[in-house]
Amino acid sequence: MERVECVVVGAGVVGLAIARRLARAGREVIVLEAADAIGTGTSSRNSEVIHAGIYYPTGSLRARLCVTGRDALYQYCAEHGVEHRRLGKLIVATEDGQLARLDAIRAQAAANGVTDLYAIDAATARQWEPNLRTVGALVSPSTGIVDSHGLMLALLGDAEDSGAMLALLSPLERVHRETGGFVLEVGGAEPMRLGCATLVNAAGLGAWAVASGLEGFPAGHLPPRVLAKGNYYALGQGRSPFSRLVYPVPVDGGLGVHLTLDLAGQARFGPDVEWLADADAPVDYAVDPARADAFYDSVRAYWPGLPDGALVPAYSGVRPKLSGPGQPQRDFVIQGHETHGIPGLVNLFGIESPGLTSCLAIADAVAGLLDR
Repeated sequence: MERVECVVVGAGVVGLAIARRLARAGREVIVLEAADAIGTGTSSRNSEVIHAGIYYPTGSLRARLCVTGRDALYQYCAEHGVEHRRLGKLIVATEDGQLARLDAIRAQAAANGVTDLYAIDAATARQWEPNLRTVGALVSPSTGIVDSHGLMLALLGDAEDSGAMLALLSPLERVHRETGGFVLEVGGAEPMRLGCATLVNAAGLGAWAVASGLEGFPAGHLPPRVLAKGNYYALGQGRSPFSRLVYPVPVDGGLGVHLTLDLAGQARFGPDVEWLADADAPVDYAVDPARADAFYDSVRAYWPGLPDGALVPAYSGVRPKLSGPGQPQRDFVIQGHETHGIPGLVNLFGIESPGLTSCLAIADAVAGLLDR
């Protein structure tokens, strides 16, 4: 049986960032990925936004890792030639009753260490973005966009340069515990048994299955698994009406139907929040064209000029959430030995937004748990 010091399960942006961090620290690392390519799940099915860290509860992992990770990510992208742009974002109130909500968002951001957020009046907002309908807005200069696939390729390259190895089409089926580590049963075309001293479960949507398949894992430390699908739509034709990202005030389960830009300058809208009743059913990424009907009123609240029939299906993603509709959003869960009692094991659950922004900071947090 082949043995390695550390196995990371999942080659999404978080798993790759963790593998890079551990390999650069001198650990021998193999990354197991069930799919035939890196980042085919949540990591490539999102808004590709670099978040500032505005909305999250102060002191939460989301808030701390986002603010730290944002700065690290901008630096990493600049140093490694990963395409990105610090476009800035407008958070818009579309009626007077929402202005107080903007004040609350600004206060929350300041408590999280986001010190560059500032308010502009409706006239200034329309001067910047003539197509915008608003009664007032907040400006987030630290918000940007990134090429998520380019980022993952850079992380993988760094990891491999430090000796890490990637094994695609290698689903983890079962984990046995042994003295000083684990024995992994890996499926695929060439099944194998792989021994390791440390195991990092960064499998995203599959993190629950990995933990459930680990011999002796205490069921009480398996959090609830709730999936929310987000559908995105693009403009069928024409240029983007805005030069910045535009977000309405947040809604239950997400940040509202917002407008983002890709690196080619094309506008896309979403995501909505489609709660999936059966979290164990196969994920269906098809985008229903009919769901766009509900987008028009939401988008026209801040862009009245959206033409009828202009929105076409783009793509969808599924978020691994830890709370359902109407419930407070739960924080990221990063479990080490002191939580579940199994030496050498780190589990990551519910790593949705701002996981992309936070990936480098999450990697540091995981390395810290393993070092302890």
